[in-house]
Amino acid sequence: MANAAKSEHLPRSPFLVLRRGNTGDSTRFDKKETMPKVALHTLGCRLNQAETAIIAQTFKERGFEIVEFGQPADITVINTCTVTEQADAKCRQAVRQSLRRNPNTFVAVVGCYAQVSVEAIRQIDGVDVIMGNEHKLRLIDYIDHWEKRREPLIIHSPKIARQPFTIETPGLYQTHTRANLKIQDGCNFVCSFCIIATARGPARSRNFDDLVQEARHLVQSGFKEIVLTGINIGTYQFEGKGLLDVLKALEAIDGLQRIRISSIEPTTVGTDLIDYMADSEKVVPYLHIPLQSADDALLHSMRRKHSFAEFEHIVNYAIKRIPHIGLGTDIMVGYPGENDESFSLTKRRVADLPLAYFHVFTYSDRKGTTAYKLKPKVPHHVKKERTRIMIEVGKRKKFAFFQSFLGQTVPVLFEQEHEGLWEGFSPNYMRIAVQAPHPLKNQIRNVRLQSAQTDKILGVLE
Repeated sequence: MANAAKSEHLPRSPFLVLRRGNTGDSTRFDKKETMPKVALHTLGCRLNQAETAIIAQTFKERGFEIVEFGQPADITVINTCTVTEQADAKCRQAVRQSLRRNPNTFVAVVGCYAQVSVEAIRQIDGVDVIMGNEHKLRLIDYIDHWEKRREPLIIHSPKIARQPFTIETPGLYQTHTRANLKIQDGCNFVCSFCIIATARGPARSRNFDDLVQEARHLVQSGFKEIVLTGINIGTYQFEGKGLLDVLKALEAIDGLQRIRISSIEPTTVGTDLIDYMADSEKVVPYLHIPLQSADDALLHSMRRKHSFAEFEHIVNYAIKRIPHIGLGTDIMVGYPGENDESFSLTKRRVADLPLAYFHVFTYSDRKGTTAYKLKPKVPHHVKKERTRIMIEVGKRKKFAFFQSFLGQTVPVLFEQEHEGLWEGFSPNYMRIAVQAPHPLKNQIRNVRLQSAQTDKILGVLE
């Protein structure tokens, strides 16, 4: 472990705020009588999924049985998201849902929503621990018993440390065929609409040797694909090593067949990254590059670090070097100041780009962000209609992308059986479904693509 890197399993911080309420009078669980159970629920991004897997492993190492969310459990952990007001509402709903099903479960609310909205969570009856992002990976260190509390234990660091970090516990993925590998956290870009820089803190990178070690562990555990995750992974920097160095190190791991880059900011996607992807045997041809708007005036107001022309250049370069690449993006509608003209410009430009799909987000005000005070606000009914229109454009783009591959044969990593069909993903992230006489989970098989549907392509095994 490098001296420069702090360990995310260390539970203390100079900024730590730890407040204890009075505990209840319920009987303490006798750990010697039976194996205790913990249920975990993840809201939000792929990084949250990676962190929940790490939290699950720490509980397993202490003798807990991992059960599905909603099943009877001694402890319920809800790893939260706060990217939108809707995400906040889903967090509160998940807490109440867990308590309805298991009134006596010990509830720990952790993560982004817990980082920025401690007081709101305190108002929810039945919450026993509120823990922000600084310490959530070692939640288990704060739970020596799990009797219900009258007031929640609050573990919160107002300022999240900047230092590089290590993660000494690998993620536990019991039901997945692709493993998420956290390589970075936090962001320094501070877009005007985004609360994540507050919830996650400043950009910081994971110890290089440490992430490679976990990748080896995941491959030894049987995973064929690893997905690199973080808040702004293109800014990865550790002792002179960047994202390309991470890719090269992972590509050298025997047994690893696929390396996938998750969402990455446009200004951190250089031609060198695309060139490396084009020549790589393991880095799959797929990039999700958030655009948000194709109107430069709105991009400037959003404090995005790119223009539409710069985004367009990198997309066209990627298509030129890797014609079969799957390119996705994020589009935000209803940002303050978005008028009919700017919306139409974005719709037209993204429709013309060689994108395979895009996620559509409806802008919502977030206290603590610059955009919260911006005007004019777009009326709710206008935002709703623009969202509907843009989603329809996205569906047409995806369907056209699917159709362009019909008749071809692609390798598919199969994940699960759904409604009688085995489903998995191609390297460029097309969902493929086939009929099979036997289980295909975690197998890579060639599939000839026959017909396109809205959300997947039907094919036959070769």
